[in-house]
Amino acid sequence: MYVPLILTQFLDRAVRLYGEKTAVIDGEKRLTYQQLNERVNQLSHGLQDLGVKKGDRIAYLAPNTLEMLEGFYGVFQTGAIMVPLNIRLKPDDYLYILNHSESKLLFVDEELYHLIAPIKDKLETVEKIIVQNGDGTDENITYDEWLRSYPSTRFERAVMDENDVCSLLYTSGTTGKPKGVMLTHRNNYLHALSTMHHLRVSDKDVYLHILPMFHVNGWGAPFYYTANGATHICLRKALPELIYKKIKQHNVTVMHMAPTVLNSLLQYYDREKPDVSNDIRVVIAGSAPPPAFVKRVENELGWEFIQVYGMTESSPLSLVSTIRSHLDVTMNEKHRIKAKAGYPMIGCEVKVVKENGEEVEWNGKEIGEVLTRSNGVMKGYWKNEEETMKTIENGWLHTGDMATVDEYGHIEIVDRKKDIIISGGENISSIEVEGVLYDHPSVQEAAVIAIPHEKWGETPHAFVVLKEGQQITEEDIIQFARRHLAHFKAPTSVSFVNELPKTASGKIQKVHLRKQFWEGRERLVN
Repeated sequence: MYVPLILTQFLDRAVRLYGEKTAVIDGEKRLTYQQLNERVNQLSHGLQDLGVKKGDRIAYLAPNTLEMLEGFYGVFQTGAIMVPLNIRLKPDDYLYILNHSESKLLFVDEELYHLIAPIKDKLETVEKIIVQNGDGTDENITYDEWLRSYPSTRFERAVMDENDVCSLLYTSGTTGKPKGVMLTHRNNYLHALSTMHHLRVSDKDVYLHILPMFHVNGWGAPFYYTANGATHICLRKALPELIYKKIKQHNVTVMHMAPTVLNSLLQYYDREKPDVSNDIRVVIAGSAPPPAFVKRVENELGWEFIQVYGMTESSPLSLVSTIRSHLDVTMNEKHRIKAKAGYPMIGCEVKVVKENGEEVEWNGKEIGEVLTRSNGVMKGYWKNEEETMKTIENGWLHTGDMATVDEYGHIEIVDRKKDIIISGGENISSIEVEGVLYDHPSVQEAAVIAIPHEKWGETPHAFVVLKEGQQITEEDIIQFARRHLAHFKAPTSVSFVNELPKTASGKIQKVHLRKQFWEGRERLVN
């Protein structure tokens, strides 16, 4: 008999096999899987009472909380579509997304309500705003009080097909209006099965939610950690002191984060020397980390480093960098390999192609665009067929990431298509230059972009955040880079800044850095 792949099955499994086990810890709140399921049922009954039907869009604006986690399953039981919102946007961004998605309800955490208040009267389709973790404001409904008014008994679920859309995830929109990525139950379900294998997820795991759940559902964490009966630890803010505290307090075994967050943990470790005795898997994605990060994580902290690669449009993961057992490589080579995006995960086909469509040689030199196809590739962009057809051609998702492939088949991202610096006809990887700058003992963070140059067209410019108490000059940075790179790759100028602009997941937003240099030009590259 055909059984559709519906995400609610993951919580069903956890309740049946791990009902009395701790499912979620959020501050003082501690729930078993049975108790979590009861709240999910209450939420579904409440949504139904508010008129929510299959296919309706339900938006969430919240940090990593119990309420955000239970939202996925409560919404899915009704057949509605979850619209998780990036918590770092501006009110006008929320106005666009909520209206474009035609969301019917909005759940918002009290601490983020100020982002909605200025635009709530302009919302065209939102019928109710429900405030979580607070007393409510104006005519809005208060979540806990509202939830308690509904039964925790079994909810009669909507009839679902695995190809029904379950979540609508809006991309950052750095080059225009954000696009809504439609992911189906099948997309997320099969992605979860593959990912839980590669990350070795089990019921022994205690997962710390550092990566925001709105960020492709925090790389699917609400799905594959729930399916395996692991324990979720909620974290509102990714501050290093809080992360180390939670690690110790709850015996955390696995964390997902961006390289910038990992860097903050390494910096905090240098200053405070916290206890890092836990056996932890650190899963990194977002941009390529320097191999020095890998070495420090594994040698100094004693944690296992796992690099993964993906994008929202592919549910998201396609590559993993764990070392295959038959490869005879040195320790230094292992750190270098682990810093790469990796090789295809089960169920994913990935290739790197030149402009003529031919695959690049496995020589670590030829550069091409990363293409992927899998059961995780999105259904398309919401109400945007033109962009969908541009992004998916003949079943292959064009990622816009440029990469090489080494002799072992490991893919290494060298840049975004738009971030490749072409100086005097030479291609320069900003990621390669950043990797060298991170080796400088005074550098805490670095980002390299292209800026206009009269002779060369464009040239590398570095933004540098120095470690506390350090003082170096622009020339020091340039000469350091020249000692480790071909001269044409080294930055020709440097800006020292207190911080770099980042997304909520910790990814550096280079588009904001470029704007000041390319003001008045149609494109942010030459």
